[in-house]
Amino acid sequence: MSKPVTIIMIEDDEGHARLIERNIRRSGVNNEIIPFTNGTDAVNYLFGKDSTGLDHKGEALLLLLDLNLPDMTGIDILKRVKENEFLKCAPVVVLTTTDDAQEIKRCYELGCNVYITKPVNYESFANAIRQLGLFFSVIQVPQAST
Repeated sequence: MSKPVTIIMIEDDEGHARLIERNIRRSGVNNEIIPFTNGTDAVNYLFGKDSTGLDHKGEALLLLLDLNLPDMTGIDILKRVKENEFLKCAPVVVLTTTDDAQEIKRCYELGCNVYITKPVNYESFANAIRQLGLFFSVIQVPQAST
């Protein structure tokens, strides 16, 4: 039997983080959400004490990644995750205010699965997240390599 997907949310804006979690829940997704407000803590969690990512072998992870973090760029995290043998299959949803075409292209080239620009308007943002929650409830996520 497959394990439930754990959502790793890397978002430094606490208001956005609360909004994201609330609206994912509203769409009926009750998976565990582990929030990180900076890249360092998220990377330490993802790659573990030995920096290999082996800690998450057999787990199904999905990353919600903001690109603009206080201590490193989301692009760096995306690159490291997609280059890691245990984490590379984890879907990565980039959720950011940046709508620069070059940045979007770069994220897809590095292996992001979905790129969403955060709408400035609260209601649009809430709606976009609810739709993302519906998407989460139907997608299949592979377990980390065994």
